Amino acid sequence: MVRVLMKGTEAMAEAAIRAGCSAYFGYPITPQTELIHYMSRRMPEAGGVFLQAESEVSVINMVYGAAAAGVRVMTSSSSPGVSLMQEGISYLVGAELPAVLINVMRGGPGLGNIQPSQSDYFQSTKGGGHGDYKLITFAPSSVSEAASMVYDAFDITEKYRHPVMILADGALGQIMEPVSLPEQGASKPSVKNWALTGAKGRPANKIFSFYLDPKGLEEHNLHLQEKFKNIDDEIKYEEDISDDMEILVVAYGTVARILKNAVQKLRGEGKKVGIFRPISLWPFPESALKSASMKAKQVFVSEMSYGQMLEDVRRIVPDEIEVKFYGRAGGVVPSPNELYIKLKSLLERGV
Repeated sequence: MVRVLMKGTEAMAEAAIRAGCSAYFGYPITPQTELIHYMSRRMPEAGGVFLQAESEVSVINMVYGAAAAGVRVMTSSSSPGVSLMQEGISYLVGAELPAVLINVMRGGPGLGNIQPSQSDYFQSTKGGGHGDYKLITFAPSSVSEAASMVYDAFDITEKYRHPVMILADGALGQIMEPVSLPEQGASKPSVKNWALTGAKGRPANKIFSFYLDPKGLEEHNLHLQEKFKNIDDEIKYEEDISDDMEILVVAYGTVARILKNAVQKLRGEGKKVGIFRPISLWPFPESALKSASMKAKQVFVSEMSYGQMLEDVRRIVPDEIEVKFYGRAGGVVPSPNELYIKLKSLLERGV
């Protein structure tokens, strides 16, 4: 497999094309604008459709239409743009339409700034739109992993007829790394007998999320809830732990990558520090994290936010194990030395 040097946003775009994405709709917003720029050039070359809409609200409804027609479709945006898409995302879930969504997070709230952040965890994993729904969410920590996730997301979204979010951040979107791109054509679109492709010679398919009858809507919700349970098969995580850890470090995405440096440095000093990285943020690797935390005296969580994933970690880790937190926000990325000093301070105070 040939390795090429690519920017994160462009690697995710190319991975989507290689997965057979045949329709892309987008609206520019930093720090993911390079993705839409890349797609504007490559989609016509690949025989697909590229359209820059007038707003993110238009974008997500175009995604809905293309998904209903059974084509592989993707959009990308950054935090404020994804906020504008929330109603449409709820519609996608309600109508059980597959689509791949990418959020390259930036600092907030509001317009914030264009620097990296992880403050959209709640929005993605707790249902930013209305109704009882969940959104499959994966968080990469390298450009290569981001490309692989986007590629695999097309199969996963079709498997469950449920949208998939790739939750990256401005750092992952902008850095350049060697990438092993997935092979073109290995992922094939599934047969979609439910799609709106014309009803000549067969009963018409119907796609909607509007149920006037409360009992009918309740039955639809129960059906969705059962589907959500099956999505547990997509739980993914990475761990490097031992049975006698003084501290278990928990982080995702860019922060997990930075923390690995701090963990390695402390291990070089003889400290027993483990690391756990949730890769699927929903479904969250609850059982694996609980099991890992029970081998540690203390858990340390770090995010580029003021503690969003932290709430899930505190819910999962047994009460007798103390959970500490360190967060930076507003687009500030913690340095490896900053996190090393923080962890060392905790260890020296006695865990």
